[in-house]
Amino acid sequence: MKRKRVLLTAFIVLICLLAAGCSGGNGETETAEETAAVTEPKPGTIRYLNARPELDAAWQALAAAYTEETGHTVIVESVEVDKYAKELKSRLGSETAPTLFEVTGPVGLQKYRDNCLDLSGEKIYSHLLSDDYALRDGDAVKAVAYEMQAYGLIVNKPLLKEAGYSVENIDSFAKLRAISEDITDRSGDLGFAAFTSAGMEDSSARRFKTYLANLPVYFEFQDEGITSSATIKGTYLNNYRAVWDLYIGNSTCKPGELRKKTLADSRGEFLEGKAVFYQNGSWEYEKLVGEGLFADDDLTMIPIYFGVGDEKNQGLCSGSEHYWCVNSGAAEEDLRATVDFLEWCVTSQTGKETMANEMGLICPFDTAVKTDNIFIRQDLTYLREGRKPVTWNIQAMPPKSWRTGVGKALIRYAEDQRDSRWFEVEEAFIDGWETEYQAANGK
Repeated sequence: MKRKRVLLTAFIVLICLLAAGCSGGNGETETAEETAAVTEPKPGTIRYLNARPELDAAWQALAAAYTEETGHTVIVESVEVDKYAKELKSRLGSETAPTLFEVTGPVGLQKYRDNCLDLSGEKIYSHLLSDDYALRDGDAVKAVAYEMQAYGLIVNKPLLKEAGYSVENIDSFAKLRAISEDITDRSGDLGFAAFTSAGMEDSSARRFKTYLANLPVYFEFQDEGITSSATIKGTYLNNYRAVWDLYIGNSTCKPGELRKKTLADSRGEFLEGKAVFYQNGSWEYEKLVGEGLFADDDLTMIPIYFGVGDEKNQGLCSGSEHYWCVNSGAAEEDLRATVDFLEWCVTSQTGKETMANEMGLICPFDTAVKTDNIFIRQDLTYLREGRKPVTWNIQAMPPKSWRTGVGKALIRYAEDQRDSRWFEVEEAFIDGWETEYQAANGK
């Protein structure tokens, strides 16, 4: 009997050891409560109304990763950009209202500022590289940008050196003009021009009727302390004219040829070493750098100097058309979960790498994955040096028809550079602004 009891005890011990081994590597078993805590959803749902459907798959994957890590449910719904405003308006206040949505800039924010949580005390705001990537309503931070872009003058440094200069020689409009005109005077011997063609064909015209036009708007808004307006005074249109004259008078082609010049023409001229300067943005990086193209060290980007203010401390035209807003009307647990989700997106390795590598976003946060884009790196250098970026006021401009009118006037002026023709540009800019703004806003 004693021997049977010993064998029975040994058998029971063996069964217990086997059970422990199957339960986990360290021999510790999870309780039912612990298991439930891992698998059951946590209170607080994030519902993101995404305005960029091309990023939907990446956002769905990121949402799933966050749910797996935290237990919070994340619902991503993607809407085409031209339908987004209508969808957002209909959803706010409903049972399916997003806790996270987007606006394109100051004008978009005006419609929804009462629906936006003040983020000034949240960690997501503290990670912004510059306050210029936040949208404010008084002291309240109502939106933060999640992508940054920059534009300016892309420079072929070897060509500039061949002409006897470096980027350090250019820190004002006056110096840019002097160097450009000198290159033009010697272009026959040098074999290249100062600027690529300022093409006004549809693929290229946006660079001048929108991006260059942003500068006189920016400086006027700075004077007035505003971010949008139903009217424009045109205070800095003479500076706009001076830069346009510089572009078309020191170019690879005659001004009369600009009507048909395309973006591909301009980019091709730059790639072929036919010009030193090429106005465009950080989005051009992959089209200019790579095998058979430029090396990183060959290029940089400098500001579009405008002859206004403290030019030595002027940065690139740096901004965004993509801002996050947290719905202040959401339930408290959903609201807090949404704020935590945003912080995770920009600080966790999973979030940072997904946004950078899968979505291809260059994020304006101090936690972001380092970018290879040399133009954005230059923008960041300027920011660290304390240079003031020229912010984007593109969203404050009236509808596309206003830009079309400005573009047509620029072409006519390029072909006949009389003062009367420039008056037509001013008329399209100032009078067209008021007319189109009123039409767009039902006034």
